[in-house]
Amino acid sequence: MALPLAGIRVLDISQVMAGPFCCMLLADMGADVIKIEPPGTGDSTRHSMGFRLKGSDSPGFLALNRNKRSIALDLKAPEDREVLYALVKTADVLIENARPGVSARLGMDYETLRAINPRLVYASISGFGQTGPWSQRPGFDLIAQAVSGVLSSNGFPGMEPAKNSIAVADLGAGLFTAYAVLSAVIGRQTSGEGQYVDASLFEAALALSIWETTELWGTGKSPVPIGSANRMSAPYQAVEAADGWFVIGAANQGLWLKLLAVMGRQELQEDQRFSTNAARVANREALIAVLAPTFRERERQAWIDALLEAGVPAALILDYGEAVVSEQAEAREMVQMVPHPVEGEFKALGFPVKLSATPQQIRRPPPLLDEHADEIRRELVEKGLLAPQQGDKA
Repeated sequence: MALPLAGIRVLDISQVMAGPFCCMLLADMGADVIKIEPPGTGDSTRHSMGFRLKGSDSPGFLALNRNKRSIALDLKAPEDREVLYALVKTADVLIENARPGVSARLGMDYETLRAINPRLVYASISGFGQTGPWSQRPGFDLIAQAVSGVLSSNGFPGMEPAKNSIAVADLGAGLFTAYAVLSAVIGRQTSGEGQYVDASLFEAALALSIWETTELWGTGKSPVPIGSANRMSAPYQAVEAADGWFVIGAANQGLWLKLLAVMGRQELQEDQRFSTNAARVANREALIAVLAPTFRERERQAWIDALLEAGVPAALILDYGEAVVSEQAEAREMVQMVPHPVEGEFKALGFPVKLSATPQQIRRPPPLLDEHADEIRRELVEKGLLAPQQGDKA
């Protein structure tokens, strides 16, 4: 069977993370993603990271651009803009992440391109969206985490502000855009027309703050940093054993009682401070202080084995080097070897969801800059959408 998005063409006019990540997700599902890059430099991520593998593009670029083709176009040049317009006639989706207003100046805004292809689904990803008083501000993941509340609630009490190490705003915007684009493509089957998708890093970070905003509106107070703990359940956090830290997730009353049985602390069932989940959340610090001496009596693995046997979620805290070689990551094929014309091959994360009938594959390595220009131009000439030019390669 063909991959689910086979036959869908996506024009990726984006750089760095949110847009390229979104387009890679679509490419992994079978879309023909054409990455349109500035001549000479290409996507700025090709050169922006402080380390490289064998000297080609940066690992950041390689991680976000598999299964795509590349063509370099100077969108300020009329002749290259004509190539873009020809591609738009063949496209289902276009994704760009320029600052609001830039696309219009380049003649590639939604209104212009919709006139060329009314079925086009056009997505813009920006720092703060296309409207509102902050729309013209430059946006990066750190900035979005700061103004969305994420930064204020991360880390531990009393410490300096701590960014979430995962780029939740960038990656969240990419994920939200992917589902919005696919929804618009499905809706087009009924309406016959595409539509405009307006996504932002700010709204992605805010939308992912489900528990934090729930706490705000439920208590009237903004959430504060609580380390590894959970805002809605306790005990649900890292605890210290005799040989280091591990995590437990006694997230409901049944699991709490099982935890007490494993620990031999059944007397705490009668303590009114901990009798319900709400009480345990309200008295989280006292709860952990009471449990801590018992946890320090045994080593991590002994606790984990006993807790898992009793049905209580628990796990070691792995660093990334340990996580990617874990038996579960191996069983789920979460590390893939990607062939590359310069690198030979390199490691990349695999596919986080599996499709039974149409398993995803790495069909193309991340493209070299302008690698597929001749191929793409030939396709347009064959469709009668672009006139052959003198000097074009056969």
